[in-house]
Amino acid sequence: MWCSSQLVPQVQEWARELGFSQIGVAGVDLSAAEPGLAAWLAQGFHGDMHYMAAHGLKRARPAELVPGTVSVITARMDYLPRHTPVRAPQAWQALELARLARPGEGIVSVYARGRDYHKVLRTRLQALSDRIAAAVGPLGHRVFTDSAPVLECELAARSGQGWRGRHTLVLNREAGSMFFLGEIYVDIALPESEPVTAHCGSCTACIDICPTQAIIAPHRLDARRCISYLTIEHAGPIPLELRPLMGNRIYGCDDCQLICPWNKFAQVSRLPDFDERQGLAGQQLVHLFAWDEATFLRMTEGGPIRRIGHERWLRNIAVALGNALRAAVTGGDAGGADALALRAALHSRVADKSALVREHVAWALAQDAAWS
Repeated sequence: MWCSSQLVPQVQEWARELGFSQIGVAGVDLSAAEPGLAAWLAQGFHGDMHYMAAHGLKRARPAELVPGTVSVITARMDYLPRHTPVRAPQAWQALELARLARPGEGIVSVYARGRDYHKVLRTRLQALSDRIAAAVGPLGHRVFTDSAPVLECELAARSGQGWRGRHTLVLNREAGSMFFLGEIYVDIALPESEPVTAHCGSCTACIDICPTQAIIAPHRLDARRCISYLTIEHAGPIPLELRPLMGNRIYGCDDCQLICPWNKFAQVSRLPDFDERQGLAGQQLVHLFAWDEATFLRMTEGGPIRRIGHERWLRNIAVALGNALRAAVTGGDAGGADALALRAALHSRVADKSALVREHVAWALAQDAAWS
């Protein structure tokens, strides 16, 4: 029979074998986080993510979400692709930031270039749960990976995975912020991990670099302005005033992480799942815009991008094409794509079946007229 103090080190060993980078344990009393959550929702900062409000404060009450829960096992998993140059002279952050200077290239967030992390983590969290159950006997549990009303960053910070950075993400001194989080709610009492102190100091780099100024204050994010939200969660037209600020980011945005000094310590994944898939990094916008729905589904099979669907994919790229076109006609560089090629790509979908796509194509073409 395992005692709780012996079980946690064993769980940590099993987790490492499954590819996890760190395991912690948090309690279920998150009442101190409830006022902040309620205020954030009341201000509408969650935008169209209605599911975040649907469960109310249950997000901060693990024992209400999963009755019987008395401890939460938290897990993190590094996700930088295995070939990423994490050490000088070719620091990965500089290489990623350089993509922004090539407007004709479509940028997909680093985390989304491989397999869907929901599937990877959920499968391995379940495998870890099975090993725990085999050791301790019947185990009431439920696994989560960004898939339910869970305050995962709060739980991660309370269990020693890191501290909340000013951009609201969890930061770890040995791994930066380039990792996924997951949780196992369990009905057995486990010793809680010690939280760590914050180490952002006076740095505001993440706030300063945000293209849309979505980080409205330290630890305060207005998701409605965030490019990750706009390109992934938001289903309708992208606000006109934000389109020029999106640049060539077509799925997510990594800027606040790329500029963070702690990410010089980011670690590569030990799993092949997060390696970049061919066709999703370094591709020209005109090429990506030419994908029909069948090609989109084939190229994104098993990956996170598929969840936005072909229509939103085209919407996002249309905005990026408009920004590249503006750069080209004002005498800048469109990253190897000339204005003629950009116009031709946009004209190919002027009569697209989707009104959403047509409107964004019209806006993109208007960037040409505004400067010619």
